[in-house]
Amino acid sequence: MTSLTEAEAKKLKKRLLRHVGKAIQDFNMIEDGDHVMVCVSGGKDSYGMLDLLLELQRKAPIQFTITAVNLDQGQPGFPKHILPEYLDALGVAHKIVTEDTYSIVKRVIPEGKTTCSLCSRLRRGILYRVADEIGATKLALGHHRDDLMETLFLNMFYNGQLKAMPPKLLSDNGGHILIRPLAYAPEKDLAKWAEHRAFPIIPCDLCGSQENLKRKQVKRMLQAWEQESPGRLDVIFASLQSVKPSHLADPERFDFQNLKTKPREAELPFLAPMEV
Repeated sequence: MTSLTEAEAKKLKKRLLRHVGKAIQDFNMIEDGDHVMVCVSGGKDSYGMLDLLLELQRKAPIQFTITAVNLDQGQPGFPKHILPEYLDALGVAHKIVTEDTYSIVKRVIPEGKTTCSLCSRLRRGILYRVADEIGATKLALGHHRDDLMETLFLNMFYNGQLKAMPPKLLSDNGGHILIRPLAYAPEKDLAKWAEHRAFPIIPCDLCGSQENLKRKQVKRMLQAWEQESPGRLDVIFASLQSVKPSHLADPERFDFQNLKTKPREAELPFLAPMEV
C-alpha cells in the first residue's frame, strides 16, 4: 500500500469522520454526558475507531468522556507494553485488563476448530463487567461496514438466519448498550488510515493461523464480487437498511395468516361517448 499524500490523507480523514458522525447520528449512539468505553484490541479497526472518536469528541456539540480499554487475554508472546505506551502518549484515560481466556479457549476448543465464538463470549462478559466498574454508559466496538455484510452472509450460509451485526445493540441482560461507530466505514479506508497513522498493530495470534475460517471465505467472496462489479458492496449494504418483511418468509415478522384481499369499489359501467 502506497503512502498517502497530504491532500489524500486529509480527504480520507474527512470521509471517515463523515461516516462515523453519520452512524452516531442515525442510531443515536452517543448522547450528552455519555461515558464511552472504547474497546481497543490492538488491531487497525479499533485503533482507527479510537482515533476518530477522539477527533469527534473535540468537535462535537455534546460532551462525552472516553476510556480506552484493552483486554490482555494471556496469549503467549503478547506484547504487553505496546498499548499502554501508545495510550499514555495519547493522553487518553485507559485501563488494561488481564484475564487468561487463552488457556480456557485452548482447553475447550479442539485443535484446528474455530475459536472465535467462545473467545468472543468470554471477552464480552469481561468487558461488561469492566464497563460496570468504570461507570461506562456505552461500549464502542470496532466492527466496520464489511464486518456487518460478512456477518449477514455467514448467518445465511451457516446458521439459516437473516441477520447481521446491528450498529447499536442492547445486551441480553438489558444492562449495556453496545455501539459500532464504524458501521458505515469501509474496511479499505480504515486500512489506509491505519497505515497513514502508523498504528502499532498487534496481531491476534489466537486465531490468526486458522486460514479456513468461514469469515475469511465470505470476505474473499465479497471482495471477488466487488472486483467483478464495482459498487456491489454499496448495494448489499443498502439492503440492510431497506428490509421488507412482507417479501420474505418469516410468519413472525409479517402476518401472512391474516392477509386478505380488500373489497374493491364497484366499477362503473362503460359509458359510451355522448352524441352531440
